[in-house]
Amino acid sequence: MIRINLLGGERHAQKKRASFSFDAGQRVAFGAALIVIVMVGVAGLWYLALDRESVQVDIDIASAQQQTRQLAPLLKEVEQFEQRKGQLQQRVGLIQQLRGGQSLPVQLLDHVSRSMPDMLWLTQLNQEKGEMTIEGRSTTLIALSDFVGNLGDTTLLQKPVEIVSSQVETVQGTGPQAPPVDVIKFTVKAQLKDAGVPAPGIVPAKATAASATSGAAR
Repeated sequence: MIRINLLGGERHAQKKRASFSFDAGQRVAFGAALIVIVMVGVAGLWYLALDRESVQVDIDIASAQQQTRQLAPLLKEVEQFEQRKGQLQQRVGLIQQLRGGQSLPVQLLDHVSRSMPDMLWLTQLNQEKGEMTIEGRSTTLIALSDFVGNLGDTTLLQKPVEIVSSQVETVQGTGPQAPPVDVIKFTVKAQLKDAGVPAPGIVPAKATAASATSGAAR
């Protein structure tokens, strides 16, 4: 008859299971160690990610610095252009302001200056009581005729512009050995339109338009 000791087998299994069991302290220590390992792993992955981002940021900064160096000349030109643009705008505004505030004497002087042909210059310009008198010299009658015609081409003066006198006189040439030359001494008169209305800052009598405005100098 065969006998099987079941109790002995159960005791052996219980001893075997007991040998592989952990008490509470060991379980806490194991859990803590596992948490530390996980945290170290997470920290390592985070550090690697930050390192990769830092490398990428350094690359982007280097690229931006290179682009800035390349664009520096262009940015300088743009800045200079903006400065020139501002200066030109100021000049244009000043010119428009001056044009808008031009009085009658300024307009007259401008018109007389524009009316002067070559080989003609002025020696005196007077304005009194609505009448303007111009004296000057010319080397040809054609230049004098052109000057009178140009003077009449304005709304500031009444037509016709009158040649009061013209006579030939001999003057010494400008060069050291230049021979004397004949010039035409002339006097021209013109009436201002709306002469009865006094204009502020009118050209005073005996005002001289010196040879600085002469056609010969041009």
